[in-house]
Amino acid sequence: MAKRRLNKQQQFRIKKVQEERAARAARKEKKAQEQADAGELGPEQEGLVIAHYGQQLDVEALGGDQVGNVVRCFVRANIDSLVTGDKVVWRPGKNETGVIVARSERRNLLQRPDNFGALKPVAANIDHIILVIAPEPEPHDNLIDRYLVASEITDIPAVILLNKTDLITDSNRENIDSLLGRYEALGYEVVRTSAAESGDKPSPEVEALVKDQTSVFVGQSGVGKSSIIQTLMPDEAIRVGAVSESTGKGIHTTTTAKLFHLPLGGELIDSPGIREFGLWHMTAQEIEYGFREIREVIGTCKFRNCRHMGDPGCAIDRAAEEGKISPERLKSFHRILQDMAEQQARGLKLD
Repeated sequence: MAKRRLNKQQQFRIKKVQEERAARAARKEKKAQEQADAGELGPEQEGLVIAHYGQQLDVEALGGDQVGNVVRCFVRANIDSLVTGDKVVWRPGKNETGVIVARSERRNLLQRPDNFGALKPVAANIDHIILVIAPEPEPHDNLIDRYLVASEITDIPAVILLNKTDLITDSNRENIDSLLGRYEALGYEVVRTSAAESGDKPSPEVEALVKDQTSVFVGQSGVGKSSIIQTLMPDEAIRVGAVSESTGKGIHTTTTAKLFHLPLGGELIDSPGIREFGLWHMTAQEIEYGFREIREVIGTCKFRNCRHMGDPGCAIDRAAEEGKISPERLKSFHRILQDMAEQQARGLKLD
């Protein structure tokens, strides 16, 4: 777990916030228990978390007389954090609300660290990660690799979806083809589409990708995640924003992670856009494993304590010289390791 050195004032503020949260949780737990004791809660039933709003969640009933209905639920204080995609056990209460009393076992969990090193869950029980990129904002190896490392570590398959193919020109075509070619050579599935050109209907490529799957869309803002979802779910009100002319980066249009059922079968989880995917909660060994081609040479360096940063006898450098690792991926690997070192130097460290 990551830790940060704090001064006394910061420690006091954090303690106060934690005490207030604990008090609120205790009040909710007491209220839920009082309802249970008074027989005001209905029988336990299975549900699916489809949206998360702070201390409350929208749960879709998977059984019972309310099957298919969405109920706003509170969470018992003794339950760990819940995310969109979690399957839960809940009990209906008064005023069309409910109380979540248990969480079912997860098949997988996608997480990312915040700026303080604390892990923040993104989605659970997903079949694959769909990493959306576009010619604008310009895609970069380092950002793509951060998502792919997270995919490899969590053992969740990743697909790279190039959107806005209508924005490919003679000036950027070579760079984009080269970028995608590197990942196709590593065995990653790459799909190309244009939400703008497909009009109100989803492209056949996207339909085939999401049908009968639970997918989570990730990627920086402005790449068109919400536009793609609108073609799949035209009846859903998802705001679509433009890319900022001043920064070249997208404007966030999705404010909370939400699960959508597709008419063609399957589910989509759309999460707020993020520009970077920090990996400093992982160890150097996990980062090595997250790069498929680097994984092949792990443990073959001349020295056991090799840092893979230009050290003598480094097997990764030798593989790069032999053309087994691309210069771009090697640079990205080094950048991620450097970012980890910088974060730890700023006060974050791994136990």
